[in-house]
Amino acid sequence: MASDPPTAPRGRPRSFDRERALARAVDLFWEHGYEATSVADLTTAMGIRPPSLYAAFGDKRSLFEEVVASYRRTHGSVLAQALDEGPTVRAGVARMLLSAAAEYTDPAHPWGCLLTSSTVNCTSPEVENGLRDVRNGNVAALESWIRADVAAGREAPGADAAALALFTGTVLQGMSQRARDGATRAELEQVAELAMRAWP
Repeated sequence: MASDPPTAPRGRPRSFDRERALARAVDLFWEHGYEATSVADLTTAMGIRPPSLYAAFGDKRSLFEEVVASYRRTHGSVLAQALDEGPTVRAGVARMLLSAAAEYTDPAHPWGCLLTSSTVNCTSPEVENGLRDVRNGNVAALESWIRADVAAGREAPGADAAALALFTGTVLQGMSQRARDGATRAELEQVAELAMRAWP
């Protein structure tokens, strides 16, 4: 009697690429926002089943917190780096706004800023408050830098650091929304240039 043919060795199961899955979650939350992005949407985009998502990231809120941290390390760091590279905070803000015009309209990823757009109409106070704290923290940090430059004589004496920081944060959020509405890089660069005329 002929023996059965040898069984072919099974291939190894494809390993789970956590960083790649996280990058897909970033894009999904960035494009659709926290509220409109379902667990089913996430698992489909990430190529995993719900139990794997929960095992790797916890629940949807925990995953979103990791998404925000990842965004701040990557796309969000572009603006922070532009700000840091200016010899003065005024020059840094000018560079940051121009960088925002480019970053917010880059076709390689969803338009606008995830920190601004992802919690619009959000019904989770914890998620909404978390991002509000991040945005307000950014404004507070900018206010401190402006205040330090005024004290060091690198900005106009008597410049209102709090008002300038709030103005800049508002311009950034507005540029993000305009990008979501289809504004071009050139149009947002015009906004950036006009905004700097408000600085003393």
